[in-house]
Amino acid sequence: MATNRHTTTLACTSCKDKNYTFAHGKKKQYKLEIKKFCEKCGKQTPHKETK
Repeated sequence: MATNRHTTTLACTSCKDKNYTFAHGKKKQYKLEIKKFCEKCGKQTPHKETK
């Protein structure tokens, strides 16, 4: 079973808009940072993992 997984959101670093959610492991020692498209900014920006 997937007991070590929880829902994580990604927030845009420039406008702080939370626009992506996915399942991510709880025991990770690092915060995920991915370049994604932000609809509010209208361009690709780095998105950081938030709670």
